[in-house]
Amino acid sequence: MALQPKPSLSFDDWLDGERASFETRYEYVDGEVFAMSGGTAEHAIIIGNIHGQLWMQMKGRPCQVYASDMKLRIQAAEAGKYPDLMALCGEQQFHDGRRDLLLNPSLIVEVLSSSTEAYDRGDKFALYRRLPSLREYLLVAQHRVQLELYTRGDDERWMLTSVDDLAGFVHLSSVGCTLTVAEVYDKVVFAAERTV
Repeated sequence: MALQPKPSLSFDDWLDGERASFETRYEYVDGEVFAMSGGTAEHAIIIGNIHGQLWMQMKGRPCQVYASDMKLRIQAAEAGKYPDLMALCGEQQFHDGRRDLLLNPSLIVEVLSSSTEAYDRGDKFALYRRLPSLREYLLVAQHRVQLELYTRGDDERWMLTSVDDLAGFVHLSSVGCTLTVAEVYDKVVFAAERTV
C-alpha cells in the first residue's frame, strides 16, 4: 500500500488566507496549518498587563510592542506564528508593505496553558530560536506565579532565569524594560482562589 502524500500549502497561500479571514486564525509550519485555540480570562489579563508595562516603558523610545494579532514569519523554518507578544527596539522589518508580518522581534512572550505548554517549551521554542534577531523568550504561567526568561548569550547558548515571587522583577535587556511580577499577575484569579 502506497503512502498518500500530505496536502501541502505554500507560505504565501497561508498568508493570503490569514489576511482574508476575520474569524479563525491558523499558524503555519512548513506546508501545514494548525488551528489556534481561544484563551482564558487569565491569559488575556496577563497579556494585557505585560503589554501595558512594556508600552509605558517604551514611550519616547524607538521601541514597539505587538499583541497577538501581529503575525511573525520565521523564514529559516518556513513558519508563520502568532506569538502572544513580540517586542523590539530599533528598525522594524516586515514581510511586505502590508506591515502585518514581523520578521525581527528581539523578545517573544508566550503565556502557558495546559494545552500548549509542552509545545511552547519544545517545538515552538525550537522554531523561535531560528530567528537571528531573537534575544529573549519569556514564558509566563497562568495557573501559578512563574516567569521563565530564556536569554541568548553571545555564544548562542540560552540561559534560564526563573522568578516565582510576586515581589520579584524580570529585566528584559533586549528592550530595556523591567516587568514587575505583581503587575504581571494583577487581577488574575488563580483556580484555588475562585468561588463557584
